[in-house]
Amino acid sequence: MKLLRHGQAGAERPGLVHGDGSVRDLTGVVPDIAGAVLSDAGLAAIRAVDADVLPMVPPGTRLGPCVGGTGKFICIGLNYSDHAAETGAKVPPEPIIFMKATSAIVGPNDPIVIPRGSVKTDWEVELAVIIGTRAKYVSEADALKHVAGYAVTNDVSERAFQTERSGQWTKGKSCDNFGQLGPWLVTRDEVADPQNLDMWLTLNGQTMQKGSTRTMVYGVAHLVSYLSQFFTLHPGDVISTGTPPGVGLGMKPQRFLKAGEVVELGIAGLGQQRQVVIADA
Repeated sequence: MKLLRHGQAGAERPGLVHGDGSVRDLTGVVPDIAGAVLSDAGLAAIRAVDADVLPMVPPGTRLGPCVGGTGKFICIGLNYSDHAAETGAKVPPEPIIFMKATSAIVGPNDPIVIPRGSVKTDWEVELAVIIGTRAKYVSEADALKHVAGYAVTNDVSERAFQTERSGQWTKGKSCDNFGQLGPWLVTRDEVADPQNLDMWLTLNGQTMQKGSTRTMVYGVAHLVSYLSQFFTLHPGDVISTGTPPGVGLGMKPQRFLKAGEVVELGIAGLGQQRQVVIADA
């Protein structure tokens, strides 16, 4: 299934993508694409609904983040060997973990907002893993059982805030509109192998990133298991698993976003996003 949330920011309603490509409303069927709805039982209940009788959502309706109630937005740094090489960094001996504030999460086509004082706002297409059931001290063999599904995310980053202002990376990752998520949550049964997904990103129509989850250093199952050794993962938590090469930071000369530009990105089978870049007021 492809699950989504539609409507005005802060007032999104649950929905799904029908087999005919239309968006159908799940209001009254489930309270949100969140919490217990993300469990295997919750997803099975949605599958049992006759989508033909669900109300159709008007074309062009805004899509919000594809999951609600996210308590943690966990990011993995330098998790593609080819991306680490382009930035001059070594592949880490264990996953690098940092947090993106949940207030950064927005819909897949909401704008990228360059924050005040920014000179190095950058792009990063990433595979997002959405947790479906509580995971604590889980084995790698059982890790994927706790995954509800997968989505596209743009881990927008302000590199000067991230690396030149001392301290942790979080402040360069957490500005408003720095976490586009969606368009859909694709349930894990529709993703045969999360380690074999092509991904891409363009800037003003020019390809910047073209890679595959095959080059991840630490795969999805390992990451879910690894993170669960340090803290409990809850339904709706998001793990952003790293980016392939082609970010602005790694270019020579470096290239960063400017107001008026257009970023498009996608992952095979998970849909795509389109964002106009604007400057914060």
